[in-house]
Amino acid sequence: MGKTDERELESVKRYLENKEEEEEASTVNNKLPRGFLEHLILRGLRLHLIQPGRVLFSMNIPPRLLNSANYFHIGAIITLVDVAGAAAIPAAGFPWLSGVSLEINVSCFHAAYAHEEIEIDARVLRVGKTIAAVSVEFRKKKTGQIFAQGRHTKYLPHTSKL
Repeated sequence: MGKTDERELESVKRYLENKEEEEEASTVNNKLPRGFLEHLILRGLRLHLIQPGRVLFSMNIPPRLLNSANYFHIGAIITLVDVAGAAAIPAAGFPWLSGVSLEINVSCFHAAYAHEEIEIDARVLRVGKTIAAVSVEFRKKKTGQIFAQGRHTKYLPHTSKL
């Protein structure tokens, strides 16, 4: 980790520990460093497979990503649907474009807990001229049980030929 990253994380720590500053700040987003959530959620994510239209990741669920009931937090699941879904599109042979996520739907069927090994399997369903649709399944690696599923619809900016 570089010195810049350490300073950014230190500023987050100071912000979170300083209760008085909470009243002064209008929003948390003005104080957190760029890429804070990606680092928090994506650290520990491992890529296992890339095939045309499919990417497969795994990770151990870290305790920092649990909700108050000690289950894998839905916000972390949604972020992972966004990231894995976006990675599957260029794996299907389409350009890596920074498009806009139009819709992300997630259904959770079972709970996942801290230190469980999970797989995140993203598969492209369809890519058109401007819209891509991806399905993302979350499975417990030990049992193969699907505990969550997401659908990611992404707008792909069209490059002009003029």
